Amino acid sequence: MNSTRHKFRIGAVSYLNTVPLVWGMLHGEQREQVDLSFSLPSECARQLESGQLEVGLVPVAEITRQRLEIVPGVGIACFGPVRSILLFSRVPWRKVQTVAADIGSRTSVQLARIILAERFGVEPEITAQEPRLEDMLAQSDAALIIGDPALRLDPQSLPYEHLDLGDEWRKLTGLPMVFAAWAGRQPAPGLARITTASYEFGSTHIDEIIESEYGKRGVTRALAETYLRHHIRFVLGEKEMEGLRTFVQWAGLEKTDAYATTGS
Repeated sequence: MNSTRHKFRIGAVSYLNTVPLVWGMLHGEQREQVDLSFSLPSECARQLESGQLEVGLVPVAEITRQRLEIVPGVGIACFGPVRSILLFSRVPWRKVQTVAADIGSRTSVQLARIILAERFGVEPEITAQEPRLEDMLAQSDAALIIGDPALRLDPQSLPYEHLDLGDEWRKLTGLPMVFAAWAGRQPAPGLARITTASYEFGSTHIDEIIESEYGKRGVTRALAETYLRHHIRFVLGEKEMEGLRTFVQWAGLEKTDAYATTGS
């Protein structure tokens, strides 16, 4: 084959829920087609905006801000409890006036705003902070923690009220919640085949992924398995895209042509 062909510059976030999506890029045939890098969500977004990346696994809020086009097929979604987007409060929910938010995701912040407003009628001030629960709650009424830091917490054992925002979204809308998707400014048509094939390879190696990742992530094997097999949805079908469009509308984010994509 042509070994000098262009490698797509692709960026991803280094959370556990990303691993099945990039497994083929790391260990399968797709590794010959991509130059893959990992970073924090904010840094991945900056690299995409500056042109250092052609495509990134981007939070929905960032897709709207940059007016990016979604690469159809796969992403990170849930339908019901997601387990890794948790909102904690040390006061009754209707008395929440301040929220300390994990600096990692604008999408989860917007989701928290929607849930708090629609369910409890509050519109708190939200500030960014490192994801350390006790420090966050020492300064604010509530705390939003996402990704691997949320997985490392056992919400049932903590002395705080908590909400799983994936489950709250399902109760509110009856739809899946999409947190992130592959997107770029003008992604090449062939990228959808690469990202989908990479996930398909990962989906056949879930046991291997769990064994290789759970220890380094600081979670139990049982939680890693439940999370990847049951909490996270990776295929973005019609219902997921409907949920995405609904979130964009409810969050008051600017709509773009990206959300016309349905995976076809």
